[in-house]
Amino acid sequence: MDKILITGNGPLQGEVSVAGAKNAALPIIAASMLSADPLHISNVPGVRDINTVLQLMSLLGATVERSGTDLSIDCAKVSSVHVPYEHVKTIRASILLLGPLLARFGEADVSLPGGCAIGTRPVNEHIAGLEAMGADIQIEGGYIKAKADRLCGAHFTLDVPSVTATENLLMAAALADGVTKLENCALEPEIADLTGLLTSMGAIISGAGTGTITIEGVKQLHGATHKVPPDRIETGTFLAAAAATRGDIRVLNTNPDFLHHVLGKLEQAGARLQLGPDWIQIDTGGKRCQAVNIHTAPHPAFPTDMQAQFMALNAVAEGSSTVVENIFENRFMHVAELQRMGADIELQGHTAIVQGRERLQGAPVMATDLRASASLIIAALAADGETTIDRVYHLDRGYANIDTKLADLGAKITRV
Repeated sequence: MDKILITGNGPLQGEVSVAGAKNAALPIIAASMLSADPLHISNVPGVRDINTVLQLMSLLGATVERSGTDLSIDCAKVSSVHVPYEHVKTIRASILLLGPLLARFGEADVSLPGGCAIGTRPVNEHIAGLEAMGADIQIEGGYIKAKADRLCGAHFTLDVPSVTATENLLMAAALADGVTKLENCALEPEIADLTGLLTSMGAIISGAGTGTITIEGVKQLHGATHKVPPDRIETGTFLAAAAATRGDIRVLNTNPDFLHHVLGKLEQAGARLQLGPDWIQIDTGGKRCQAVNIHTAPHPAFPTDMQAQFMALNAVAEGSSTVVENIFENRFMHVAELQRMGADIELQGHTAIVQGRERLQGAPVMATDLRASASLIIAALAADGETTIDRVYHLDRGYANIDTKLADLGAKITRV
């Protein structure tokens, strides 16, 4: 099993390019099931979650061709609607195949999803929305078994603005009979991106990027070409790493519009930012950042996927801070590992109280989930001595070559 060794050695400096967004690419790949025509996708990140879902697509009968960051998927000869547990136990995005399979083939047999153990992420919103469209759904033996001769348009309001539920229902409604109106939709930029893809495939959709999306179902969708947008969380991770190490870096191939709240917190911490159309420059002036309070909430507020990285930043910042996790009840597993490195963090329910320290100390630690992995890397970069991070397969689920990218910024980091 791979481990990552890091020796803290001062500020990160230089330029780094981010990959395409995993969380945008996964629903795009699922959307290919909606058509018998090929879907051509560029800027696809080379991460484990993408590899897993592509293996699953091939298992179902899709023809998958991949060259670097370019991908072609042809679902004309899909022969199965059974999504087995063995192929999805490590990835939650498997649930995104439920809506497309049901809408196009009239049935779906999808294992309940896996993924990071960061808390309860129920599928009830997906099921309730599809049932509102006329689906007959049973849960048996850990599988969601759904049938519908053809889905029908419906008016459905999500109890919570779930990203994957919004995506799933949006895809299903694209092939439903009649008009579907979805309310309290998630506002993450990945939703607008998926809507853009579906529109290019022939879907009729209005309200993209808002809480209310209206979809006029069509009988069939056609192929399309689409570019995956840049990964806003990878962007934020590099920016937080630069801030924690008192560095000066430029992040390329990104979109500053996706990160307003995160950028605001970095400026509040004392970092100087410059923004271009597809780049962000962060310069700390070699100074220690100020601690900042964090409250996670659905987009456009502070993203839960950046909470762990800012916890590491606050651990070496000047002053005290509170970090409140409002999305997942079990997303503080990285705290115990940061404490092993000397971080002064006290947990009170879903709030962490952090007293910043001048430096942390290297130590053997263990990654517990995807974003926790990133927080430990940031902490190790800002620590004295050597840190060994175990179970980095979590990291590989969502970050493409982050160790080599950090090495190019001057970090002493190796994978063993």
